[in-house]
Amino acid sequence: DNGQGVPRDDEAAVRWYRRAAEQGYAIAQNNLGVMYGKGQGVPRDDEAAVRWYRQAAEQGHAGAQFNLGVMYRKGQGVPRDDEAAVRWYRQAADQGHASAQFNLGAMYRKGLGVPRDYEAAVHWYRQAAEQGDASAQNNLGVMYDKGQGVPRDYIEAYMWLSLAAAQANDKAARNLDRLEKGMTPGQIAAAQELARNWRPR
Repeated sequence: DNGQGVPRDDEAAVRWYRRAAEQGYAIAQNNLGVMYGKGQGVPRDDEAAVRWYRQAAEQGHAGAQFNLGVMYRKGQGVPRDDEAAVRWYRQAADQGHASAQFNLGAMYRKGLGVPRDYEAAVHWYRQAAEQGDASAQNNLGVMYDKGQGVPRDYIEAYMWLSLAAAQANDKAARNLDRLEKGMTPGQIAAAQELARNWRPR
């Protein structure tokens, strides 16, 4: 649906996605769900988006599982259900979907759909952060700064926050500025060295 090589035509994209989706192709089902969810090429219809996401999600499509989790979390096209959101996020997260890992971490941190569990939040934030997800890097840095789910470690916090800030994450930049004021020059240098040597997995 991004019009590579041809003029963008959302209605044509919907027609092609629908043909493939009706034949059971999970990628097309997810893409058709996105088109309904955004109202591109078709009138916006959250219930139709959910139907197509579900068909792809049940085939194991991680992106559709994540999208379905978002719909349950927001109550779009389905009644709001944080437990269902967690189930779908987990299925996508287990496949390495970074945004699902981040969202699952947030659900554990806030106790939404699951009991509050900072250690589980750290686990899922780390999974996404290690893939380079800036929001997860920020949140993981905050967890280290506060000692939530991990022992308090300002050097580790600084490293994660600086990685996120380098990706123009404004929250991380603010958190980093605040954290830096309470650190020694030696701690900052050690954290900067860790950040320089960090590589996504």
